[in-house]
Amino acid sequence: MSTLEPERGTGTGTLVEPTPQTSHGDGDHERFAHYVQKDKIMASALDGTPVVALCGKVWVPGRDPKKYPVCPMCKEIYESMNGGGDEGKGGDKK
Repeated sequence: MSTLEPERGTGTGTLVEPTPQTSHGDGDHERFAHYVQKDKIMASALDGTPVVALCGKVWVPGRDPKKYPVCPMCKEIYESMNGGGDEGKGGDKK
């Protein structure tokens, strides 16, 4: 008789890797209009590439930004950019 049995807790189960968390819900970032460079908005409208807001949010624009308040973090970054003399580097609202 053999005593070669698998140890408890080990086996040949399927390894499940964690999936990255992406936001598709209506979180706080979804409730704001964000500042993005105008040329990036135009490129996104033409080819559907995602844009990156000043606050770091990445998404493909598709909603009217006039219906939402400006993201407080984007606004703070934008105002600090304008205050530093880099007026030409500001962004536009999504």
